[in-house]
Amino acid sequence: MKKNVIGIRFQLVGKKYYFDPQDSPYERGEKIVVETVRGLELAEVIEPEVTLVDDPLIDTVKPVLRRATGDDIKAYEENQNAIPDILDHTQSLIDKHALTMKLLNASYTLDRSKLLIEFYAEGRVDFRHLVKDLAYQFKTRIELKQVGSRDSAKHLGGIGPCGLILCCNTFLGEFDAVSIKMAKNQNLALNPVNISGLCGKLLCCLRYEDDMYTTSRKGMPKERSIITAKDGKGKVLSMNILERTVRVYIEDKGVHTYNVDELIETRDTY
Repeated sequence: MKKNVIGIRFQLVGKKYYFDPQDSPYERGEKIVVETVRGLELAEVIEPEVTLVDDPLIDTVKPVLRRATGDDIKAYEENQNAIPDILDHTQSLIDKHALTMKLLNASYTLDRSKLLIEFYAEGRVDFRHLVKDLAYQFKTRIELKQVGSRDSAKHLGGIGPCGLILCCNTFLGEFDAVSIKMAKNQNLALNPVNISGLCGKLLCCLRYEDDMYTTSRKGMPKERSIITAKDGKGKVLSMNILERTVRVYIEDKGVHTYNVDELIETRDTY
């Protein structure tokens, strides 16, 4: 099964979604109106028409409703201009109810049929009374969404340990799984301070480099394995994965460094 779709996003640094253009051509950067589970929303085309083949997404793709009109753009801008006041009122109500939650963001659907408010909290928060007050204040349906620490960092932004603005706040549309195995694969010291981001989770950039390290590791001996080189047999002390070299201790001959291609034989030992 094939289906032509376009890629869109709702936020400047947001996840990409696919929608059915219904035989209408759309260019990158165009504004369109679509219907989501939240309601009517304005979106931007970030990927011109592509073809999905035998993809499970095909059955879930919704149609694009229309190109955004001048009225749609005006409504969206009015909604955006209202956000600072919404956040101020919401924070006042959070303080009133003494709730332990960090307010992050608020957004209306295009027709203001729903107001989504996102917050971060470490545990469960009973916000039933807050929702009632918000509905009374803004006269629309309220959806409160608790997000994780990574989404919190994405909203708040900041400077990462590399000295650059956080990836999630500049270009990272969605979060891939990151595991401690990736840090081990890169021979990094497993110090939480060194391998964690501002969100407290493992650095997203560990994922970026994992494939390269995995490829570079192929054919390399493990630490403590026994190798045979031109100077004799010895035990691998450490390795430089990117340079594909190993430091080897050979009894009576000390420590030597070899390129992997210079090794005659290797075997594991524990």
